[in-house]
Amino acid sequence: MVLSMAVLVGHRALLQAFRVKATGHDSVCRLAAAFCSRQYAFPGKVSPSSRLNGPRAGTRHYSSDSKEDLRVRYLDGEDAGIVVVGINRPKAKNAISKNLVKMMFEAVEDIKKNNKVRSVILCSLVPGIFCAGADLKERAKMHQSEVGPFVSKARALITELGNLPVPTIAAIDGAALGGGLEMALACDIRIASNTAKMGLVETKLAIIPGAGGTQRLPRVISVSLAKELIFAARVVDGAEACRLGLANHSVEQNNSGDAAYLRALELAREINPQGPIAIRMAKLAINQGIEVDLSTGLAIEEACYAQVIPTKDRLEGLAAFKEKRRPQFKGE
Repeated sequence: MVLSMAVLVGHRALLQAFRVKATGHDSVCRLAAAFCSRQYAFPGKVSPSSRLNGPRAGTRHYSSDSKEDLRVRYLDGEDAGIVVVGINRPKAKNAISKNLVKMMFEAVEDIKKNNKVRSVILCSLVPGIFCAGADLKERAKMHQSEVGPFVSKARALITELGNLPVPTIAAIDGAALGGGLEMALACDIRIASNTAKMGLVETKLAIIPGAGGTQRLPRVISVSLAKELIFAARVVDGAEACRLGLANHSVEQNNSGDAAYLRALELAREINPQGPIAIRMAKLAINQGIEVDLSTGLAIEEACYAQVIPTKDRLEGLAAFKEKRRPQFKGE
């Protein structure tokens, strides 16, 4: 029993109703219950299990001419439920192109439909780079009329990434600039190496962040700090990003250049054993509750809590506690 993120698509109208129409706790509770009451069952779709990059990595190839701009690995064994989405455009510093946007949309849709996924790690397969932002060489070849629709599609992709129902972790082992940082900001958690470089640098090009940066950065750090970073197009390293609250953790980079990824994998392994429906409901309650007043947020939490009460996982958790054993949650 899994809540579809399709609920989120229509959440704006509901939240407007929260703000304008709700009068008293009972009214808010009724609205929140409606918000969380729809339940969806997804088929357990798993990617083809061609074995690349190690014994626990299933890699999907989306098209024969993509040159592997994106590699998606559904881990198995003890790491089953963890999906690693790796950007792989070494010649373009992982810049966001039309093809990359298309492939990432496909990857996000596959993940969204798969109720076996417990967490997602977004990382780079190119040493020293997370994502350098928009592919400006490709952009320069676009007609002016093409730029707006492309930016809109990239913005929609990042919104969909943010709307994934499971925890998402950005592993930033290199430069995350412009749209690259906007992708990371759409993730729930950011882990950066101390050598990583992060910044919304669009004002250097006489434009502004166009894929959510002006909205997500102030919500992650303070409004005044976000203004300073955006106005000055300032780039900070991983340690400074952690101090500002832009990154949850800063780790010392290793010789392989994947320290942030390894820390992200550790965190995903911490999340993996927990109740998957509970994790999804917790994410939903946090994401929706933070946008409204406390009373409405508490009602959203109450409605989300109601979704976990009838689950088999909740009964398994109680039984495991009583029997002093590790619970075996199935997402049911």
